[in-house]
Amino acid sequence: MSTLTISTTQAIEARHTSGLYNKQPITLVRGEGAWLWDEQGRNYIDCTSGQGVANLGHGRIEIARAIAEQAQRLITCPETFYNDQRAALMEELTALTPGLDRVFFCNSGTESVEAAIKFSRYSTGRKQIIATMRGFHGRTMGALSATWNKKYREPFEPLVPGFIHVPYNNLEALQAAISEETAAVILEVVQGEGGVYPGDPEYLRGVQALCRERGALLIIDEVQTGFGRTGRMFAYQHYDLQPDLLCVAKSLAGGLPMGAVLMGERVRALSPGLHGSTFGGNPLACAAARAALRILQREDLPAQAARKGAYFMERLRQIRSPLIREIRGLGLMIGVELKQKVAPFLALMQERGVLALSAGLNVIRFLPPLVIREAQLDRVAETLEEVLALEPVAAEEAGENGR
Repeated sequence: MSTLTISTTQAIEARHTSGLYNKQPITLVRGEGAWLWDEQGRNYIDCTSGQGVANLGHGRIEIARAIAEQAQRLITCPETFYNDQRAALMEELTALTPGLDRVFFCNSGTESVEAAIKFSRYSTGRKQIIATMRGFHGRTMGALSATWNKKYREPFEPLVPGFIHVPYNNLEALQAAISEETAAVILEVVQGEGGVYPGDPEYLRGVQALCRERGALLIIDEVQTGFGRTGRMFAYQHYDLQPDLLCVAKSLAGGLPMGAVLMGERVRALSPGLHGSTFGGNPLACAAARAALRILQREDLPAQAARKGAYFMERLRQIRSPLIREIRGLGLMIGVELKQKVAPFLALMQERGVLALSAGLNVIRFLPPLVIREAQLDRVAETLEEVLALEPVAAEEAGENGR
């Protein structure tokens, strides 16, 4: 049995929570780098990064200082007025994405996808959006319509009309589907929630060519893969792609909620009132994002992710377990596909001080902060090897007890 107890904090949350989340039986109260601590003082290696938010690691004093200083100057300022922090962030962000010179700011990944869908339909005058099987783009109605998993979709149907899904990494299927009615194709360079599936370079370049040929826009969803996660600042840059719309969020503002859509020249000029966001581009989030970008570049975290990701992948491949079907990923976005459900093994790893994510029923997903040390990655691999060595029945029982 797990030795974790339900604290006062957990009792309060359990009483008042919406019920939308499967709560883990730990209360996290502090973080530093790739470490997290619970209220009992126990530490964990964080391989979740708060679902991909903490690329810079936890407890970054530079982010805290930027937030504190800006909070004393000006917290909110809608885009109906100009603002110094917003203007500076626009300039710095677009410098990282040549060919994408305009920015719409919002508050989350799903909001950025919603905006990109609207901008695509407005720009082309077309209605159809093509998404991919296994793709995940968010839970609001437009983003949900582009998301594949029926678990998320079915309770809310009918969804937004005009969406179709085609197999990922299958250019022939896209070629048959894309037409003069297609406003945009939306995809992830590495599918995250769908199982950590990287796109084939030829497929990704072929998608771009088809979009250009048929007059459709290409939306690249980098909500999870952006800002160094895959070993480049953005995953599309591995393959010399040029998206028409780039959706980003999660780690953009160093932990504060923020999203954005960056737009290229094929996106029509947008008129006032077509879309908007009360909090989008607020000075507080912009100041945090500017500090985050400085850290990313000064510490060359994309290069760190490439190097550490290759190291971790090789370390995982040294695990000799009949339960492992495949190991795949890019940079520090890595999935270990098992031949059975991963929930019991995630629970066992958590009990041993390692936090990781699932990506579907049978994939363990590792999204550690890019500042994680190789010694910590070694411990993660050792912990995975240890729990995979347990007998399946024992693992299932231990996992159930640890939830």
